[in-house]
Amino acid sequence: MGDNLVMNIFPIFLLLSIAYADFDVTSPKYGGKRNSDISQPLAKAWSDACASTSPSRIIVPKGTFQLKGASFKGPCKGPIEFQVDGTLQAPQDGAQLTKADTWIEFANLERLTLMGTGTFDGQGQKAWKENDCHKNPKCSSIAINLRFNSVKHSLVKDVTSLNSKNFHVNVLGCEQLTFQHFTVKAPGDSINTNGIHIGRSTGINIIDTNIGTGDDCISIGDGTKHLTINKVTCGPGHGISIGSLGRYNNEDHVTGINVKDCTISNTMNGVRIKTWPNSPIATTASDIHFEHITMNNVGNPILIDQEYCPYGQCNTQTPSKVKISNVSFKNIRGTTTTAEAVKIVCAKGLPCDKVVLSDIDLKLSGKGTLTSQCANVKPTITRVPQPLACATKK
Repeated sequence: MGDNLVMNIFPIFLLLSIAYADFDVTSPKYGGKRNSDISQPLAKAWSDACASTSPSRIIVPKGTFQLKGASFKGPCKGPIEFQVDGTLQAPQDGAQLTKADTWIEFANLERLTLMGTGTFDGQGQKAWKENDCHKNPKCSSIAINLRFNSVKHSLVKDVTSLNSKNFHVNVLGCEQLTFQHFTVKAPGDSINTNGIHIGRSTGINIIDTNIGTGDDCISIGDGTKHLTINKVTCGPGHGISIGSLGRYNNEDHVTGINVKDCTISNTMNGVRIKTWPNSPIATTASDIHFEHITMNNVGNPILIDQEYCPYGQCNTQTPSKVKISNVSFKNIRGTTTTAEAVKIVCAKGLPCDKVVLSDIDLKLSGKGTLTSQCANVKPTITRVPQPLACATKK
């Protein structure tokens, strides 16, 4: 897996040594000014760079710039490096954005490198206070900081997503897209601010990345295949989550998820798989592996929940139709804030297959007695203390 990861991102690093034609948004040609909106200068610079047959570099230099919204669409004629060293600020009021559900979009692109020391500041504090989507299915759209739609063979490196109004990053329909040394920052109480959400994408890599936010650090939606998460620091937030799955009638299978050498601290959950009961169609989630994970004061460190039903918005009497198989939790150590540190509750009539628990060492940091629960599953258990080894079975 490690060799494949190097091969996937190596061609992208070759781009970093190429001589680029520069398109600086603050140059006289584009007229962008600090402490002003640069939506138009940036759009013009992108148009020129995208039309160039030679490698191009768009530059946002140090300083603070306002941006009402941007859509960077291809296909482009050559590789583009987008170097952001300044701070781009979204309007505090979502009504002033160009699009209600998107602040910045990259779409239909290949050989894109988004990098620099800069920050994408969503200024989401006002939106968090007004967000009622957790209880109102007809809530208004709230903007995601960065959308990547159909982006292939590309790299996001070193930049920061700050205080997004909604998800920080949404990855959809992408292939061979790598996030490296990427940073996500938002308070632990910021609502619905998932760090990186991935769906219907193949070959995504998230490595050496630091995510602290108010929801899942990384959430993995349907259709995700061959995802590598390596050396990620997560917290605050809700942990690293596959799902929720099994809610909609057009979902695709999930397979090939590898989470390794990560540290999760002060989060609501650790590593988990969650599926809805009463799924409209049958799908699978398979070949999923969590290995060498450190938990520091984490609630629900190891969790498979096939009865996921937030806010009581589902029929729990009908089991989930998502078949879970070939899942391993290996070498997971640290401290748990919940006494039930291991919970594997699979679907009635559709038990999980080939689940492995190995080298689990979790200590309770709060009051109570350490325990575990397993239902509709017969895991293979190796070197796991008795309280964590399916102490309660159904």
